[in-house]
Amino acid sequence: MRKIINIITITVVFILAGLAFVYFASPGTLYNAGISWARKSAGLTQKSIKVDDHTIQYLEGGKGDNILLVHGFTGEKDNWTLFARYLTPSYHVVALDLPGFGESSRIGSDSYAIQDQANRLDRFADLVGLKTFHIAGNSMGGAIAAKYTVDHPEKVLTLGLFDNAGIWECPEKSDLNKVLEQGGKNPLLSETPKDFKESLKYVFVDPPPAPGRILGYLAEKQLAVKAFNEKVWNDIKGKDKIYQLEPDLPKIKNRTLILWGDTDRLISVSCVGILQKGLVNSQTVIMKKCGHVPMMERPKETAEHYLKFIAAK
Repeated sequence: MRKIINIITITVVFILAGLAFVYFASPGTLYNAGISWARKSAGLTQKSIKVDDHTIQYLEGGKGDNILLVHGFTGEKDNWTLFARYLTPSYHVVALDLPGFGESSRIGSDSYAIQDQANRLDRFADLVGLKTFHIAGNSMGGAIAAKYTVDHPEKVLTLGLFDNAGIWECPEKSDLNKVLEQGGKNPLLSETPKDFKESLKYVFVDPPPAPGRILGYLAEKQLAVKAFNEKVWNDIKGKDKIYQLEPDLPKIKNRTLILWGDTDRLISVSCVGILQKGLVNSQTVIMKKCGHVPMMERPKETAEHYLKFIAAK
């Protein structure tokens, strides 16, 4: 018996030592293992497709009516994975890395303005076989989803706007707007690991718990693409490419869910009033004590609101 106990003890020590080694020496391995587990739990599989000159990586899973999910600036397809877990039992879900983000290709000579991304999204949808679908977007992805709906209303079953960008005349300025107007550093364009950790305070009310080494790994990923993110930011804000959603709102007749975190520091919740006034067929959910990415901060609650909306007639 003592020999068996010693063997078990030695085995446990080796396992813990191995995990400690992975944590400190290769946090990316640990992070990617967690992502793989989350995708499997959501019934999602990673796939790849060529759209014009771009290679687009995306997640797909579930059966039923189609749902297309579009992430925000500096985001990626896995921003939706925890949320999608509640959708795939009843719907066919597709979440992509927009060109210029995540694991999709980055082509420096291309434009990544809202209209250009909406055009690529249409070609992507056609190539993966989405004839009609519910579409939901967060932040920049919300502006793209809205523009897509304006351009292709016949393909959109419903539109979901989660703390969406594109509204330029909100009654109140967000913390991000105030920082930029004062000439401060853009918190979305981290220059150091410390900047990245500070940026989480802009995105979440309660950031998801993550060990320091994992946060360091995520910071490194963001810093590696900082220059390209800045190029995309300038494309979106460029005078000849800037997209203002307000004039297009009356054109959107599709049923629309406006979903917002009441403590969003990047895009003021006061923008909701403009959306409500301009959209003729919308309903609104304001999530209390929630930040800019409700589908990441409170995925189950966000999914419950969304599923109730798309199931209604």
